[in-house]
Amino acid sequence: MTLRLHDTATRTVRDFVPLLPGRASIYYCGATVQGAPHIGHLRSGLNFDILRRWLSHSGYDVTLVRNVTDIDDKIIAKAAEADRPWWAHAALYEQAFRDGYQTLGCLPPTVEPRATGHVPEMIVLMQRLIEAGHAYPVDGDVYFDVRSFPAYGALSGQRIEEMLPAGDSVGDSRKRDPRDFALWKAAKPGEPSWPTPWGDGRPGWHLECSAMAGKYLGESFDIHGGGLDLIFPHHENEQAQSVAAGDGFARYWMHNGWVTMAGEKMSKSLGNTVSISEMARQWRPVELRYYLGAAHYRSAIEYSLEALKEAAVAYAKIENFVQRAVELVGEPAGTAELPAAFVAAMDDDLGVPQALAVIHQQRHDGNAALAEGDKARVATALAAVLAMTGVLGLNPLDWQAGGNAASTQAALTATVDRLVRLALRQRQDARARKDYAAGDAIRDALGEAGVQVEDTPDGPRWTLAPSRIGSDDDGR
Repeated sequence: MTLRLHDTATRTVRDFVPLLPGRASIYYCGATVQGAPHIGHLRSGLNFDILRRWLSHSGYDVTLVRNVTDIDDKIIAKAAEADRPWWAHAALYEQAFRDGYQTLGCLPPTVEPRATGHVPEMIVLMQRLIEAGHAYPVDGDVYFDVRSFPAYGALSGQRIEEMLPAGDSVGDSRKRDPRDFALWKAAKPGEPSWPTPWGDGRPGWHLECSAMAGKYLGESFDIHGGGLDLIFPHHENEQAQSVAAGDGFARYWMHNGWVTMAGEKMSKSLGNTVSISEMARQWRPVELRYYLGAAHYRSAIEYSLEALKEAAVAYAKIENFVQRAVELVGEPAGTAELPAAFVAAMDDDLGVPQALAVIHQQRHDGNAALAEGDKARVATALAAVLAMTGVLGLNPLDWQAGGNAASTQAALTATVDRLVRLALRQRQDARARKDYAAGDAIRDALGEAGVQVEDTPDGPRWTLAPSRIGSDDDGR
């Protein structure tokens, strides 16, 4: 079966036929590094990591570009609130996002370009658009003329007459059409800027990605992706400016669903986010990967503790089988061929839920073989389970080995959290039976270990004492 992928542009599932035989090129929109990542942000990275792994397993030489938007209205505003330079603010959260991807076991991208490093390419693209009659400068700003591009709205399935004014320049009466969007923004006092033939300024959000995709993947490439919220206006505008300039741009468009809370998209502006660092204190990174990757990439994930617990239990069943099987027959010497049902599921628009069902069926068969003492069947099931979980980045043996430093640190943090919570429960039990001396002793012992305890109406909360954060004191 040929790999088939859902293409947002055609609203159909299409056979994947790469531009160059044996090669696959992917550009997906990474972070706007204004603040710490939450699980909604990182789901996109995880989904495209699974795509990248499956393409690689299928024999493709994959180039994956994940950009960093390190200059933006929100970054400038957030940096001012934090009283730090915009570039320092962006660098801080760029690393936080990178740590988040690594914590979830995502492979590093082939290249991870920053917007601020590609202003020359943006200038060239704007010049091409102006010369072709698709863009125009006004007092240092440069706008894309949406009326000049008849296909504007095709990607998102909208009619231009029904669109609202462009959100990056609402109320600008100098524009030819309220829906024209900014390619370049003229410099403002106190803001960063770069020189261009039309005046000093900084890039608009949409221009950045077209310039970076073109530099690293060429005028045409295979797959462009990101979250559903990026279809309009970001991806619509990317496609318009790139195609209007004469490029073929993306041949397939893929978009992953949101992580929601109470039916609302997880978003900093709504205040309904759950940070990856917060979750890694309660759950092992591999459990989070299983949770975020188990749903089909185009479906929504409704965040809940119950769903997380179910994911953790499901993954533990795989781990337990692998551990028992390895103890009986040892680790496989090579890589097994993937079951046909697993391959069919993955080739059908990355059907991870169906692929996981195949893994659990093999696990079930393997457990039956364990009960019967049938070493040959155990070895066969073990090899198949490890091969399939390896493709999904879930191989228990890889995670037990501490595949990367961030994952190891996150696992250690989760273990410490469980131990501290155990001590706090013992303290609460002591206080409930009015053994206040024992409760105080537990609190004092935690304090000596650098753990600060705060009693709140919702129960005790703990944090590391400031002197312990970042300390390399080994106790000597």
